[in-house]
Amino acid sequence: MNAHIVTSYDQELELLDKKIAQMGGLVEQELAQGFDAMERRDPQLAADVVSDDRKVDGLEGEIQDLTIQMIARRQPMAVDLRHIMTVLKITGDLERTGDLAKNIAKRALAVSGENHPKPLMTGLKHMVELALSQLKDVLDAYAERDADKAVAVWRRDERIDAMYNSLFRELLTYMMEDPRNIGLCTHLLFAAKNIERVGDHTTNIAEAVHYLVHGVTLADDRPKGDDTASTLIR
Repeated sequence: MNAHIVTSYDQELELLDKKIAQMGGLVEQELAQGFDAMERRDPQLAADVVSDDRKVDGLEGEIQDLTIQMIARRQPMAVDLRHIMTVLKITGDLERTGDLAKNIAKRALAVSGENHPKPLMTGLKHMVELALSQLKDVLDAYAERDADKAVAVWRRDERIDAMYNSLFRELLTYMMEDPRNIGLCTHLLFAAKNIERVGDHTTNIAEAVHYLVHGVTLADDRPKGDDTASTLIR
């Protein structure tokens, strides 16, 4: 990155990146703990995750205020403007990812008193692990301005979709076999969908990183493998 004549300008841009890293770390923690609360049937941990989401929202507000002030004072152009607009885009995706993690924690609260079928929890755990890996990698890609790493994350989203499709069908089978499973499986289904949506937001961030580095959007069609809608109408 080119240094500016006004040193404080560079410091402001660096502060934005630090805020993104801080926000990303909180969201990663929120997602991991939201699933842990469900797996361990820990209502206190679930409640803590729901409460902690306010920290993510607070950082979103701080970043928005900083970017507005920078646009007003600095009138950024070219790569600087791309930088600031990318920060705003990533901030929005991270905030929504935090909301998805909070939703998982709320589902964990709802089913904390029930026994969870181990195969279903194993499937959910694999989805969360992959989503967390993608989130970490795409945040690293942003920090390193590594468009190739971002594109690699972008292409991996189909793996989360494939896991979601498999788990979706398994949950439907559990519900059809025994109506008593419907309540629990519905909550787990919503949790799985939230994790799948996390993958979509990491894909959004990957596209933003590519644009920041190259100044052009990705030309390929976005990879997508969620076919659950067609499953329901067969």
